[in-house]
Amino acid sequence: MDRRNFIKNTAVAAAGLGILSSTDLFAQDGKIKLGFIGVGLRGRNHVQIAINRPDVEIVAICDTQEESLVQCRKQFAKAGAKAPKEYTGGLDAYKRMLSAEKLDAIIIATPWEFHKDQAVDSMRAGLYVGCEVIAGLSVKDHWEVVRASEETGKPYMTLENVAYRRDVLAVLNMHRQGLFGELLHLEGGYQHDLREVLFNDGKSYYGKGVEFGPKAISEAQWRTQYNLDQDGDLYPTHGLGPIIPFIDINKGNRFTHITSYSSKARGLASYVNKKSPGHPNSKLAYKNGDITQTMLQCANGETVLLTHDTHLPRPYSIGFRVQGTEGIWMDVAQGIHIEGKSKPHAWDPAKEWVEKYDHPIWKKYEELATGSGHGGMDWFVFNGFIQAVKQGKQTPFDVYDSVTMSAVFPLSTESIKKGNKTLVFPDFTRGKWKTQKNTFMLDDSGL
Repeated sequence: MDRRNFIKNTAVAAAGLGILSSTDLFAQDGKIKLGFIGVGLRGRNHVQIAINRPDVEIVAICDTQEESLVQCRKQFAKAGAKAPKEYTGGLDAYKRMLSAEKLDAIIIATPWEFHKDQAVDSMRAGLYVGCEVIAGLSVKDHWEVVRASEETGKPYMTLENVAYRRDVLAVLNMHRQGLFGELLHLEGGYQHDLREVLFNDGKSYYGKGVEFGPKAISEAQWRTQYNLDQDGDLYPTHGLGPIIPFIDINKGNRFTHITSYSSKARGLASYVNKKSPGHPNSKLAYKNGDITQTMLQCANGETVLLTHDTHLPRPYSIGFRVQGTEGIWMDVAQGIHIEGKSKPHAWDPAKEWVEKYDHPIWKKYEELATGSGHGGMDWFVFNGFIQAVKQGKQTPFDVYDSVTMSAVFPLSTESIKKGNKTLVFPDFTRGKWKTQKNTFMLDDSGL
C-alpha cells in the first residue's frame, strides 16, 4: 500500500471504527521519533512500514555497511519521504546516534551478537526498544536486558511477528471462547529450509553459491557461523512467541524446566557438496544438529515441544499444535477437531474454523496490514510496538516475555552440552508472574 492510500484508509478506519479507547490510531499531537540500528533486509522491512505511517518520523538510521544504507536511501526516495540522518563508520556508530538524536524509540535489526549491548544502551538512553530476535547469547545477557528495562522503566519488546499470524490469532480466539477445553500440550517451532539463506555467492541472496562469512552477503555473513559453533535451538521465538499468550506465560503461569535433544548434523555439508562438489565448506564440522527438539514444563502442568529444523529439504511450517480436553488444532495437518462438533476421529478443514473465529482485531485492521510483509503479520507487530510508544504504555510483549522466548537459545545449548540435562528455567519475573494478567490482543489497547 502506498503512503497516500495508507493515510486515506487510516483516516476512514479511525473515523468508522473508533480505534483505541484512549487515543485515535494516529495522534495529531506529534510523531514518534524513531531510529534504526541495522537496515539490512529485515531492518528495511520495518523501515518500509514506518515510512508509510503518518504518525512516525524516521529521524536516524545506523548501519556499518554502505550497501545497506544505499538500499535504504532508495526506499525514502521512492516514497518521497524525508531522508534520515545516517550514522556509520564502526560498531560504536549507534552510540553516536543515541547521544546526538532526540528519539522516542529504536528498532534493532542487527546480527544477534550485538542485540544485548545495543538494547541496553538504548534503554539507558531513555528509549523504547523493539528488537528482532535474539535478546542475547547467554542467560546472563538476558538478565542484563531485564535489569536495564526495570532500572530505566523503558519497555523492551521482541518483534515476534508470528504471534500475530491470522490463523494463530483465530485459534487463540477459539481457545478464549473455550472450544479446546483445558489446554494440556502445545507445539511450535521453526521448520524452514534456510540453506539458501545460510549460503550465497556474495552477490545474490537466494540460491546461488555456497559461501558464508566475509565472502557472503546479508545473514550468510554471520548467521551460518552459529551452526558451526553451537548445538541447540538457535531460533526459538517463532515457535514460542505465539504459544506464550495461550497458556498465560509470565501472566499466571511460567516455564519451570527445559530439556533439549539434537540429531546429528548432516544437512548443511550435504547441501554445499551438492551445489559445489568437494568445496571446503562441505567438509566443515557443523555442530548444530539438523533437528533440535526442546521440551518445556509449565508451572500449571502444561507441556510445550519446540522444534528447530532449518538444514534439510522441507516445506515451511511452524508446526503449531494446540491440544486440550475438548479439541486440537494442528497447522501441519491443516486440521481442527472439536469434540461434539467434528465427526468422530476426523479432521475438519482448519480454514472453516479459522474463518468463523477470525480474530476481531485482524478483521478490523486487515486493510492496513495488507502488503506489509509475511502476510500482514509485520504490520501488526510493528503497530503494537508503536502504539505502546505513543500511549506511554507497556508493549504487547514485555521484557519478561521477550527474554523468556529468547532464552531457549542458550538454555537448549546448555542442556545438549550437558548430555540432555533437564535445567531449571529462570524466572525472569522473580515472582511477578503470579499476579500479572494476560491482556495480549484482548482489545485494541493490547495491539
